[in-house]
Amino acid sequence: MDLSNYKAKPDKTIRQHTDDLTRNLDVLRNLGYIREQHIYELTKIACEYHDYGKANREFQKRIINNTKFNENIEIAHNVLSLYFIDKDEFENIQDYYKVGFAVLNHHNYCDNIRIIENQEYKELINNLLSGFKVNAVKRSTTKNINGITENQDAILIKGFLHKCDYSASGEIPIEYKNDFLNAGLSNLLKKWKSKNTNSDWNELQRFCKENTNNNIVVVAQTGMGKTEAGLHWIGDNKGFFILPLKTAINAIYKRVKEDILEENHVESKLALLHSDALSYYNNDNNGMDVIDYYNQSKQLSVPLSISTLDQLFDFVFKYQGYELKLATLSYSKIVIDEIQMYGADLLAYLIYGIKKINKFGGKVAILTATLAPFIRDLLKMGENPIEFEEKTFINDIKRHNLKVYNSQINTESIYNKFEDNREKGISNKILVVCNTVKKAQQIYMELLEKGVVNINILHGKFIKCDRASKEKEILEFGKTENIGACIWISTQIVEASLDIDFDYLFTELSDISGLFQRLGRCNRKGIKAIDEPNCFVFLDIDNNLLTNGTKGFIDSKIYEISRNALKDINGLLTEEHKMNIINTCLTTENLKGSDYLFNYNKFAKWIADLPPYEIEKENVKLRNIISYDVIPSEIYQEHKSKIDENSKKLIRSVNPKLEKEEKQKIKLEKINLKEEIKKYTVPVGIYDIYFKGSNAIIKKVQLSRYEFVNVVNCKYNELGFIRLTREEVRGLEDNFDNFM
Repeated sequence: MDLSNYKAKPDKTIRQHTDDLTRNLDVLRNLGYIREQHIYELTKIACEYHDYGKANREFQKRIINNTKFNENIEIAHNVLSLYFIDKDEFENIQDYYKVGFAVLNHHNYCDNIRIIENQEYKELINNLLSGFKVNAVKRSTTKNINGITENQDAILIKGFLHKCDYSASGEIPIEYKNDFLNAGLSNLLKKWKSKNTNSDWNELQRFCKENTNNNIVVVAQTGMGKTEAGLHWIGDNKGFFILPLKTAINAIYKRVKEDILEENHVESKLALLHSDALSYYNNDNNGMDVIDYYNQSKQLSVPLSISTLDQLFDFVFKYQGYELKLATLSYSKIVIDEIQMYGADLLAYLIYGIKKINKFGGKVAILTATLAPFIRDLLKMGENPIEFEEKTFINDIKRHNLKVYNSQINTESIYNKFEDNREKGISNKILVVCNTVKKAQQIYMELLEKGVVNINILHGKFIKCDRASKEKEILEFGKTENIGACIWISTQIVEASLDIDFDYLFTELSDISGLFQRLGRCNRKGIKAIDEPNCFVFLDIDNNLLTNGTKGFIDSKIYEISRNALKDINGLLTEEHKMNIINTCLTTENLKGSDYLFNYNKFAKWIADLPPYEIEKENVKLRNIISYDVIPSEIYQEHKSKIDENSKKLIRSVNPKLEKEEKQKIKLEKINLKEEIKKYTVPVGIYDIYFKGSNAIIKKVQLSRYEFVNVVNCKYNELGFIRLTREEVRGLEDNFDNFM
């Protein structure tokens, strides 16, 4: 069959499109990303046959007439393509099933197997394939294809086929070569040496560079240069850097872009992967084609990506098409930063994903300030245990002098310290970290009532523009070299990856790992005096925060272990002492019977047993927490004319005859308009906005044909979003994610 006589797309024949796939496949092979010749050869066959089914007359008519698929007269082309593959051309029948699996399932417009096996479609299939030389597909064939959905070769072939196909269809380079990162790091060191001739990579960074071919686990205290260490480990290879917070991701993206890449051809070297990446690109645009850059980022074509967990590790849910991500990760190096930040569910998905990536050939580096021994055990035990080189890096810089209180956090202590420092005329940067938004708001109000003026609050329940402004402010204020007098009150969002340095810390206890992360925000560089306490830890917390059945979010057992470990500590706390506490307390044995391990095991078993394609991609959620972005009514009234005007512009129809460049320009304008509206939204829990006997939703603001954001009647002021009282939500379950 001459594929040049049939259209795959309005502007390309099947032959041209297929040749594009083959060229993409050769790029992967030439970069060394397809390690086995046999996998390459079978993927090449899959690329060749994947669109043969488009030669049927109904598809060709549809391409010419620009009409929609009609299931009464047409069968999906991927189903028909299977009939063109001759099993006799394969030396090993299993290879036929692997290729057939990839070709048949490279789309999921329908239940592919059911269409083939259902007798009512036989006549239509035969009719569409008449005139072509095709092969019979027996029930035994579909049964065998169905039986290899979790075969490693089959997954890789299908993943590489998806990658080649999507890249060709989107006219996006399949992969850029990483030939810049080692040189960029060398250049960075030269810049440091120009300012200080003694500058050099430290022991941590050298260890990562020397172990670039191994899986590694590195425990290193705050401020030792873990980012540069992780980049050294990735080297001139395909790499992903995973962090828990978008603020930290944006900061590292900016650092790499400016300090290592020096703004040179960033779009082919460095990508950002999180839910607001397109908006970030658009606001950070330096003459780049933002849509193209974003598409390349989403397609995983860029050599180095800084990402949130959900952008990559959702492959563990095995939705249709997940194989593309797993195949890409099979030749990649993945850095996991601050693994201790993840709850039981996310840790279960993360460890399952790490083991799967390693089994498929990818490498993993875990870089963290603290590593609980039970996490190390989870990596080493069970199915697909992972082998890694491990090292701990601490120095003898003394940063923290603790004063521990066997009581709940109180405003009086914070106020007295602030006033005492003010009278002494010393730097007075105080950070207060609470376990909940509610507690942070309470302390803020109590300090205001005491007459404190220099005060600020940051948590996850501010509208986007307020939060962005506050994050920028705390990063600037929190620079080591900056002195000042202000109390910042926050929540867990300041625990990890934010480069801030305060003089004093007041904090509630959540767990020992979280506490040590919080300590890292105080005297970060260890250059401030510690002859008096600089960290004040309050061991008692509200009992309703502790896990009890479905209630609470702080594990009761881990909290008690942490409390007992700290109750007698007062005075200097060295880095070595911190490590010893973690290693002694958070063992698998000590955590037996904890809600955390119970939930971990529940999620780990569920994800391991989950059959492929049972969950639709749009239903994948890494966290089982429901939240909604809403516009508080007061904020809407304040910005009503602007929001309504932008909404009207968003829903205006676009002339379909416009040129591609003009359409892209309008798309970017709409992204900006949408962001202008979304900057007034705040994430709320399912019970946050309920008013008994009334309707909380007072208006729907339209963002697109099917997308709306609700304006709700809720409380919002300088404290951010204020959750309703128990009386206002009486009778409703009082348990949702409100600790950020």
